[in-house]
Amino acid sequence: MIKNGSHSSMIAVAMALILSLAVLETAAAGVSIGKPVSAFKLVDMDGQSRKLTETQGRQMTVLYFFDAGSPASQEGLVMLDGLLKRYADQQLTVWGITRSDRAQISDFMRKANIGFPLLLDSGEVSRQYDAQFILPVMCSLGPDLKVLDYYQGGGKTAEKMLLSLAQRQLNRKQPQLAEAIGKAVAAKDPQNLEARAVQGYAAIGMGKLDEAQAVFKQIETAPGQGEVVGKEGRAAVLASRGRTDDALALAQEVTQKAPDRSYAYKIKGDMMAQKGDEKAAAEAYREAVRQTGAPPFQIAQAHNQLGRLYAREGSYAEARGQFNQALDMDPYYLEPTSNKGVTYEKQRMWSDALKSYRQALALDSGDAIAAVLAQKAEKILALQKDSAAKQRMDRLIVDLVARYKNQKKMTVDASTDTWTSRPMVFSLVDVRETGGMSPRDGLSIVLATRIGELLNDTGRVNVVDRAVIEQLLSELNLGSSELADPNTTLKLGRLMAAKIIGTGSLIYLPDSTLLNLRLIDTETSAVVKTITRRMTANADLEHEMYSINRTILKTIMEIYPLQGYVVQTNAEEVILNLGSSRGVTVGSAFEVIEEGKQVVYKGKVLSGSPKTVAALEVISVEPDYCVAGIKQKKRPLVTDDKVREVLPDVDMKGSKNAN
Repeated sequence: MIKNGSHSSMIAVAMALILSLAVLETAAAGVSIGKPVSAFKLVDMDGQSRKLTETQGRQMTVLYFFDAGSPASQEGLVMLDGLLKRYADQQLTVWGITRSDRAQISDFMRKANIGFPLLLDSGEVSRQYDAQFILPVMCSLGPDLKVLDYYQGGGKTAEKMLLSLAQRQLNRKQPQLAEAIGKAVAAKDPQNLEARAVQGYAAIGMGKLDEAQAVFKQIETAPGQGEVVGKEGRAAVLASRGRTDDALALAQEVTQKAPDRSYAYKIKGDMMAQKGDEKAAAEAYREAVRQTGAPPFQIAQAHNQLGRLYAREGSYAEARGQFNQALDMDPYYLEPTSNKGVTYEKQRMWSDALKSYRQALALDSGDAIAAVLAQKAEKILALQKDSAAKQRMDRLIVDLVARYKNQKKMTVDASTDTWTSRPMVFSLVDVRETGGMSPRDGLSIVLATRIGELLNDTGRVNVVDRAVIEQLLSELNLGSSELADPNTTLKLGRLMAAKIIGTGSLIYLPDSTLLNLRLIDTETSAVVKTITRRMTANADLEHEMYSINRTILKTIMEIYPLQGYVVQTNAEEVILNLGSSRGVTVGSAFEVIEEGKQVVYKGKVLSGSPKTVAALEVISVEPDYCVAGIKQKKRPLVTDDKVREVLPDVDMKGSKNAN
């Protein structure tokens, strides 16, 4: 029988426990996964004030709460510091926060020489992050200061903390840092399969497929889950090598042995998309996002792929739902951030598109795709705000739509002068995306936009504005299936008075993207040039687009050289009837030619080969004429002499200069 006093004391103890749990719950509420944390300001060991808001916009901020006298805390600090010093990353911030006294911290710093700031806390910030009783504590924050991960304690917990940090680097395209963390953890615990798997996936990210295969084969021999984890990784390697059937078979084997392995389903989805079976791919991706047997970064990839599939079908709201789920797991995952913007763009919701593109650039300011897409969105929004320009655009589109439906093309000057070149108008009508399911959307838009800008900047070609083409396609409701018809693209090119149109495809392969671009003469319907370019995942996209631009420009100059006449001449200079409106720029080179003598053979008149009599280089340009210096001449030049453009590296005889 319990006495009243004992009963009262037990109630008091129970109430105290309840209250203490309530206090802990309140403290932990400040670090709920997926929720933003409260801002704080602390002073570091040098007396400098540090505000958490300074880190907003960074891809990741790691707050490491530690006890300066604890070996477990010290070990984590030293490991983080070593990794940061070896792999400097401007988008990753690490702060150490401690309630230890200054003397103890100074003593530790003399021994360890920690490179990131160590902040002094009176206890309030530690209480907010529930970092008072169990240390170390690691809390990682995304760019919007939302909690990504939260870990308490050293030992195995510290390993989990570091592995989570490593895995998140893989979606940040930081495989070297991920590999380094994985190796550091595996060195301490060789049986840690996740640490070894991180090394394998990092090797895939760096294109070291032989190394990745060796890592996963070794994992496969480990006890427990080793076989499943190893085979899953090997399936990813086979997929990267383009061995679709082998990757599919191995992924299927994994899902049969371990049905909860999310990443194996994601690999199956990628392989089915590569085979062109989007229905089976969708089923596999849906299965992947339902499973929990994978780190968050891999499940986020599955959500992104499912979103890409929805977007390809035109289900944009559903696509954004998947992208948002990917970002809930990985807020600084660039692909779904940018992909959301593309879905808005395809619905002509330009403000929302621009917001997403700017968020992508906040994650990676050097991302070429997001930069081009953002500039395009800004340009269209500016056009919409300019009422006069918008009215002109609307009138043009109405006129073009009517002409398309009535099968009329824009009229051009029907001058009797058949020698002088008309302005060279180029239109990149359509680049279709085919092949596998690339994690990134918008590359075809970027290629069409940026190549057009680069060509236009040369002054040699007048490029039809992408905004005109896209609005016209939208008004005509022409989709990819209609644009796949060569007659439709030719009709569009002629409608816009384009001499040359570009059309083609982007084929997504496991290890690269293949661009196949055809340049078509709208008058003859002949393919004048086919450009094929393979771009790897690590390729410099701006350099690739510049190279494609130069190839197109060289083709146009070779096949369609500018032609005109000498209008006036003196001993050193001539005036030509070609100006900037025809594509002449300072430095353009021309040859003066004489027609060869005609030969009559069996009643048929045969034209003789033209003879070069002078070489010219343009020194100044006006819209309708230019002035060219005479570099070489074999006779005095006269009015009405014919001129023809030559490539800058071709001399008077047409042979390539040696230098």
